[in-house]
Amino acid sequence: MQIEQKEMRRALYFLLIVPLLLACSPSKRYIRIDGYAQGGTYCVKLCIDSVSVAPEEIRDSVEAILHRIDTTLSGYNKGSLLSRLNRGETVQTTPMLREMYALAYQWFEASGGALDFAAGPLYDAWGFGFREGRLPSPDTVASILSTCGMKHLAPELPEGEVTLPEGLSLNFNAIAQGYTCDKVAAYLYSIGVKDMLVDIGEIWCDGHNPAGKPWSVGIDRPFDRPTDGTDSAGEDLDGIWSSEGAAVGIVTSGNYRKYYVKDGKKYAHTIDPRSGYPVEHQLLSASVTSRRSSADADALATLCMVLGPVEAKALILSMDGVEAYLISSDGEGGMTEWASPGFTLKEN
Repeated sequence: MQIEQKEMRRALYFLLIVPLLLACSPSKRYIRIDGYAQGGTYCVKLCIDSVSVAPEEIRDSVEAILHRIDTTLSGYNKGSLLSRLNRGETVQTTPMLREMYALAYQWFEASGGALDFAAGPLYDAWGFGFREGRLPSPDTVASILSTCGMKHLAPELPEGEVTLPEGLSLNFNAIAQGYTCDKVAAYLYSIGVKDMLVDIGEIWCDGHNPAGKPWSVGIDRPFDRPTDGTDSAGEDLDGIWSSEGAAVGIVTSGNYRKYYVKDGKKYAHTIDPRSGYPVEHQLLSASVTSRRSSADADALATLCMVLGPVEAKALILSMDGVEAYLISSDGEGGMTEWASPGFTLKEN
């Protein structure tokens, strides 16, 4: 499973769902729905024993949720509400757009600006956004910082028509996949599903798998060496995380796949929107679980990668219902791992 930070790569779009598959279980009936979304594949597994809805209807409803997210929140779908808003058009807001915006603003405030969903020009300047970029000068960074960011926006989008201030744009990639997991999971709960795994790049799971065991997820072992960033996920696992049957979201963010090296210096794809520069700490990956939502796990994993290992540890330990597993470079070619008390990781 690829569970790393957005890397500004996550398109929200929906293609055709492949045929529904029935899974065998000694005592329970499971179905599996596969398809394409979020710039990659997705998979939903669920037990239908307590559900009166037909499998085909469940598939169609999942498809409808993904399609609605695509046409509302995708920065890659040029016809989405978000894309139109970012082009300077006046759009009619919807409940989903307002909900996502409010969630983003809450995290912007809670993080002290370390998560900023209107900092896209900084990623563009450093080459990690939707456009190619070169190393910006300090004057360029200062100029961009003065004009972009959620500090220029209100905490909520109003109902009705809205236009963004000139020069500002929004990008919800840091929480979009987690948010999508939550929306699909909410639908499954509404029809009586108790055992589920929703994997849309990020994960929400509850209960047990077809084998009657808690859901488990492989955690990639990061690398800390100059590469072109093309190494595949899942080639080397650091361990296997177990949900222990709980309802929980899990997300991994990382700096080790998306970066470039110029003049012998490594520039990570994580930008600190407070300074305008790529982070320079030793944290390579952060796997975060949240009992509240996948969107929260998504946001926290990204936030850990901005803060670095020391601040990230303190943050995780201060929060209820949140656990984390942090992997850092030791600066000498090795790695160090840290797990919060409730993070269950087994050897691969």
